[in-house]
Amino acid sequence: MEFQAVKYSVLILLLCLSPTNTAVAQSTLTRQQYEADFDYLWQNISEDYAYFDKKATDWKRVREIYRPRIRSVNTNGDFIQFIEAVLEELYDFHTHLNTNTASSPRLVPSGADLWAEWRGSVAVITEVRPGSRAEEAGLRAGMQVLSLNGVTVDEATSRRLGRSLTRVDQAARNWALRALLAGRHNESRRIEVLADHTRRRVLLEDQLSNRQPNSDSLLEFRRLAGAIGYIRIHNSLGNTELIKEFDEALAALRTTRGLILDLRDTPSGGNTTVARGIMGRFISREMPYQKHSIPAEERLYGTTRSWLELVSPRGQFTYTARVVVLVSHWTGSMGEGIAVGMNGIKRATIVGTRMAGLVGATSQITLPHTRIGVNFPTEKLFHVNGTPREDFIPGVYIDLLKRRSALAKDLVFDTGLTILGRRANHDR
Repeated sequence: MEFQAVKYSVLILLLCLSPTNTAVAQSTLTRQQYEADFDYLWQNISEDYAYFDKKATDWKRVREIYRPRIRSVNTNGDFIQFIEAVLEELYDFHTHLNTNTASSPRLVPSGADLWAEWRGSVAVITEVRPGSRAEEAGLRAGMQVLSLNGVTVDEATSRRLGRSLTRVDQAARNWALRALLAGRHNESRRIEVLADHTRRRVLLEDQLSNRQPNSDSLLEFRRLAGAIGYIRIHNSLGNTELIKEFDEALAALRTTRGLILDLRDTPSGGNTTVARGIMGRFISREMPYQKHSIPAEERLYGTTRSWLELVSPRGQFTYTARVVVLVSHWTGSMGEGIAVGMNGIKRATIVGTRMAGLVGATSQITLPHTRIGVNFPTEKLFHVNGTPREDFIPGVYIDLLKRRSALAKDLVFDTGLTILGRRANHDR
């Protein structure tokens, strides 16, 4: 089959945007039409999905398992739930539909308020989203998750794993745990945790209240003590109006001796136009900021296709003072790209936890009969040094389980401010 380069001419880098929150009308197509849509989906992912080499998924087995189940699909709503189950075999939060039903799983990280991981046989909360119902309910990093909706966390995780996996995969177990904690649009979550040797049950009836202060704006900025500037990007990296607002903020902070760029509220990703618009304010010459590759071409022809993407200087002035970028598990997709890019162009110290770890750049296909859009990674993304973007660890890494002071309200911010203040004073 001839490689269709045009397929990648418009790559969607809104890697974790929330899908439309309305269910597709319950119209009915023929079984043959649903089968055709499934076949189209399966074939496109088979040819173009970029991360099969990192998965325990047997994609051929997925077809064997799921295609016979189409006989139970009667409406488009049924089909959405069916396709959601198919895509979960990839355990990839970057792969999702552009629509949902009332019972659809919430996207991670944009729809999540808890981040957790398996540490040995224990499921541990590693971060709680500020301003969320989970935080209001008293859930904290370090708590052990015991059960979810009355099912032990180990059993619930096993049930959520795909049926096609060829081996036990820690990444798949972590994916399942986070998906379970995020829940579904129409469900309350009953979470039992262990904290300080005490069991505690928490009921989260309302899914999320993640609205940050001033989150109706694209960003917020201010001057801090010590002539330090602060810019917090809200979940707006896909809005090109952010470029203008960022320029205005930077102009107001031009005389500061250092800058904190806070990317901890960017779970839904964005686009490279905005990312390059931001990064271009910190350099005086053109520089590479990330590497791309397309595995599909290598699979088809045995030839590697990869390239470095460049960022160019822009704006009326270059901000030359020191920069600290703050990140968390709610730094997703293009937010991750900016953090890794600022590290790659050597213009910032990255401070925080691991980020969302969303893989690749996605393309969208539209299923021919149901017209459902499906986003999945077709390109791999790397730091300019060649390491996978999703493996990036901040230069100043903060494990919230090892925080020294329970009184520190925002350890990431405090650490970044301390580092920047110390370096800014050194430069005086």
